[in-house]
Amino acid sequence: MKRVAIQGVSGAFHEIAARQFFEGEEIEILPCITFKDLFKALADDPTLLGIIAIENTIAGSLLQNHNLLKESGCLVVGEHKLRIEHCLAALPGQGIEDIDEVYSHPIALMQCEDFLDNHKHIKAIESEDTALSAKEIAEKGIARRGAICSALAAENYGLEVIAKGIETNKRNFTRFLIIAEPVLAKEMTEGIKLDKGSLVFTLPHEEGSLAKVLSILSFYHVNLTKIQSLPIIGEEWKYQFYINLTFSDYTRYRQSLEAIIPLTRDFQILGEYKEAQTPEPPLTPPKEGDMVGV
Repeated sequence: MKRVAIQGVSGAFHEIAARQFFEGEEIEILPCITFKDLFKALADDPTLLGIIAIENTIAGSLLQNHNLLKESGCLVVGEHKLRIEHCLAALPGQGIEDIDEVYSHPIALMQCEDFLDNHKHIKAIESEDTALSAKEIAEKGIARRGAICSALAAENYGLEVIAKGIETNKRNFTRFLIIAEPVLAKEMTEGIKLDKGSLVFTLPHEEGSLAKVLSILSFYHVNLTKIQSLPIIGEEWKYQFYINLTFSDYTRYRQSLEAIIPLTRDFQILGEYKEAQTPEPPLTPPKEGDMVGV
């Protein structure tokens, strides 16, 4: 059985992504409070896999996780793209008019801004986690409080879904990375047709240094799908670049890396893996939160 560390508690979107990625396999979920705790768990137990959110189509990149991945020595072995569907959940027997306040992660609240604007009697309050907000309501029996969370979290904690599909943008996707310590990573990717790579490097502060790297990648028909610059702490106005590449020819991809390495500093491969497809959004998205039982 695979054991997968997630950030959050049972019912978190990390768990949903993990179970979809390993669909058909029996997995054990190990909740971690923070992403730092997750990486520590992998360092302490190299047989563990981890899954981390790295990018959302609305909120952007999770910058902290880029650095945590780089510093950990873990490698990316796969990715999964999950459409984020939020619901309003509360103790059974309540309608939306009974809810005075709603708790959730600040990004989830932001993603449901239109719904909250349409129900101004509900006060939005930031919390650490979507699923944890649902768990607290259930364990403490808090009436007149809702949680914005996944349907799985509502089910796991015995809450009732009052409104579903309350995210403002139905094309709301989060990209997750499946990570592992190097030995396990090699086992996980053996025999898989690799077509995506994640890299990090710095560049000399010279005119055209980034353009040279991009030109070489283009020459080798390697497609740059994302570039993220982050400041180097303690070195003013210097940056490290995180990039994602897709390719159809692994040999040419590796040749492109050999060509750009002399132009870079602190070059590091963060992982080579199979690119995930983006799921299709619903054809007819629910209106006004698609009220349930109201």
